[in-house]
Amino acid sequence: MTDSPLMYDPRNPSTGELELEERSSLRRVAGLSTELTDVTEVEYRQLRLERVVLVGVWTEGSSEQANASLVELARLAETAGSEVCDGLIQRRQKPDPATFIGSGKVDELHVAVEAAGADTVICDGELSPGQLRQLEERLKVKVIDRTALILDIFAQHARSRDGKAQVELAQLSYLLPRLRGWGEALSRQVGGRAAGGVGIGGRGPGETKIELDRRRIRTRMSKLRREITAMSRVRDTQRGSRRRSEIPSVAIVGYTNAGKSSLLNALTGAGVMVHDALFATLDPTTRKAETPDGRAYTLTDTVGFVRHLPHQLVEAFRSTLEEAGQADLLVHVVDASDPLPEDQIAAVRKVLVEIGEEQGGTMPPELLVVNKTDAAGDLALARLRHLLPDAVFVSAKRGEGMARLRSVIADRLPRPEVDLDLLVPYTEGGLVARLHSEGEVLSSEHVAEGTKLHVRVGPELAVAAVPYVVGGTPAQPVPAASAIG
Repeated sequence: MTDSPLMYDPRNPSTGELELEERSSLRRVAGLSTELTDVTEVEYRQLRLERVVLVGVWTEGSSEQANASLVELARLAETAGSEVCDGLIQRRQKPDPATFIGSGKVDELHVAVEAAGADTVICDGELSPGQLRQLEERLKVKVIDRTALILDIFAQHARSRDGKAQVELAQLSYLLPRLRGWGEALSRQVGGRAAGGVGIGGRGPGETKIELDRRRIRTRMSKLRREITAMSRVRDTQRGSRRRSEIPSVAIVGYTNAGKSSLLNALTGAGVMVHDALFATLDPTTRKAETPDGRAYTLTDTVGFVRHLPHQLVEAFRSTLEEAGQADLLVHVVDASDPLPEDQIAAVRKVLVEIGEEQGGTMPPELLVVNKTDAAGDLALARLRHLLPDAVFVSAKRGEGMARLRSVIADRLPRPEVDLDLLVPYTEGGLVARLHSEGEVLSSEHVAEGTKLHVRVGPELAVAAVPYVVGGTPAQPVPAASAIG
């Protein structure tokens, strides 16, 4: 049975649709290039679509996992705006400390780069500064690693002030140990009128330009950390306000491109951007939703995860990821069409464990939601149903299974703890509205004196309702087993 998804009026596009249209407004037309064979102008080269060759080192796991990792790297490269020409995998016990893939394989890679006409090599792993320098010297093209590629995608897609600051901090953390300089970058700085090295300020070796760059980067990183801390206080205030209102919170987590934004749109009609690309949306979005029985809760779409997520990003986005750690329920979205969904689940849970350890507690309960059932085959779905018997299977795009998901979320959310019988005068309409929005109204009856209510509420709202308790004494809190539902 198919539940009808929320429909969008094409005459009134959502914010996400407008953002997607803006991102897709400039596209290259194939076959119209009149580029010269010898182009040296940097300004012109920046307009070219980079041609890249991928290279990975298979150290553990099956060949299927190694191939899947390189396929994912290709999707990341395409998301960053490049054209993938070739991909190579080297089987080794561990990456070569000097050249990542070994000296002999570097020569083979150089031949492949020249044959493809590539100008960039992307390595499926994090390169040390020495490996990066060695590869660029021998391949004669730009070399980047998986971490730099993901940081570049984040820099392209960050929209909010908070997101831009977090991405810049992650990029500077990555860049600091990899600063290199040639020529005047290694020249010495002298001060004042002692430019000729004579007099006060001209003695000693001075400070090199690269050391000045490092100092500027550290200063900028300190400023960014202060800004992020200030912005995190705003989020803490907003989160505290929701806590005081006793509104449960649900965080949507999952692998990148698993359909988290689509699920948020299907549950709340948020209208956030949906795009079939890795890390299409970065900034967290919080919307209000209601359970089938009328209880309000918040739903937050968090940043997606990926295998080998750079630790710089985890560090920079810690304040954003705290939304997941402090939620009442985690909705873990899994892509049913992915060939290795269990690897996605393991990658997401690994990051969640790190967040939980940093916060000094355990993570909230998890609800697995297998999305994109419309794009997966019957055999794959049967395998997932056997592998994940407690998961909810949905298609956010078609609206299939959404009614059951709403029902399961309602059952998993914490219920108010205090059971009350109230007689609220008609003059206290605001309190009745709060009881309906923040508590659980089990029965309601209008009598001459006011509204008789049997409600289940949280401790704070119970204090506000004490003057109207029938008999003057509030009931005892319900047992913990009943509170969970």
